[in-house]
Amino acid sequence: MNKIFLVGPRACGKTTVGRAVAKGLQFDFYDSDALIVEKAGCEISTFVEANGWEAFRDIESDVLKFLSETERSVVSCGGGIVVREKNFEILKKSFTVYLKTDVDTLVQRLSANPEHGQRPSLTGKSLVEEVNEILEAREKLYSGCAAVTVDGAGSVQEICERIVGAFKIIENGDDK
Repeated sequence: MNKIFLVGPRACGKTTVGRAVAKGLQFDFYDSDALIVEKAGCEISTFVEANGWEAFRDIESDVLKFLSETERSVVSCGGGIVVREKNFEILKKSFTVYLKTDVDTLVQRLSANPEHGQRPSLTGKSLVEEVNEILEAREKLYSGCAAVTVDGAGSVQEICERIVGAFKIIENGDDK
């Protein structure tokens, strides 16, 4: 196993933590959403508005398949990547980490993020209602595909240490 996938809802810290883990392991870092923007030629919200969620999920699946074939990499996955069964199966067969983060922290981070408007609403509801609803719907998917669940509320350094420690144990075959 030579790659790490990070899953969890929007604003749980996947990109920030992913970059730090990649740097620590001297792996390449990929952000699936950034690759989708590159492939689509526009922001995700613009693409979804013009083409719909299914078309977005198609590109997302293609990007995940590509990333699953990379070597020595850390991948920050989009929050909804787990909703498609074929994506869930790819993640389940890999070293996937779920960055579990509580609703209040997610809402606070999303509200403070200047890019929040570039992320399309998933439900059309208020931010708090949406975060609650999405977490409720996806919690089992995130935890079900993950080899490890890490509390996303710690410092970046603490989270990285937990992820790298678990990765090295599994990489060395000492997963008993």
